[in-house]
Amino acid sequence: MTDIIFRTGEATVLAAEGQATDAMPEVLIGAVTGPVGHAFASMLGQTVGHTRMFVVRDLNQLVRPATMMTTKATIHTEAYVELLGGVVQGATGDAIVDCVIEGVIPKAIVDEICLIITIWLDPRCAEDPNLDKADLYRTNYEATKLAIRRAMTGEPTIDTLIANRKTIKHYALDGVIEY
Repeated sequence: MTDIIFRTGEATVLAAEGQATDAMPEVLIGAVTGPVGHAFASMLGQTVGHTRMFVVRDLNQLVRPATMMTTKATIHTEAYVELLGGVVQGATGDAIVDCVIEGVIPKAIVDEICLIITIWLDPRCAEDPNLDKADLYRTNYEATKLAIRRAMTGEPTIDTLIANRKTIKHYALDGVIEY
């Protein structure tokens, strides 16, 4: 049985110029028999505006390890659902399988762990007639792979966070505080 009980990771990959396709997944990884597995199973019901779904690469292609994804933004339109369950889900699924192929997630434990991924899909994407779906795929694929890698390696470490405490600040704090 795996010793992976509760690992977390996140990443941000920025959109191409003029797009609202930034990706910011947050990942929780753990044993199916532990707290992550219990949380995973309890997510099978739906909540209004925050669709939860298994990650599939395509029809009949449920990824391993089993992964549940949900949104950080409230869903208001069918176009949003199509992007979430289409390009974003496909990119997320491809990233997970590639993490197994690359050894980030050990192949031997794919049936012993599960993932929960919260997805940021900017609501403007569903309204943009010039949406670059290739960029939406790219950002979600890259960010998901990076978030999983960070979860599996414990990055950033607390030493890294302490070392950059006064040199890196949240973008929303520009003009709010000075270090």
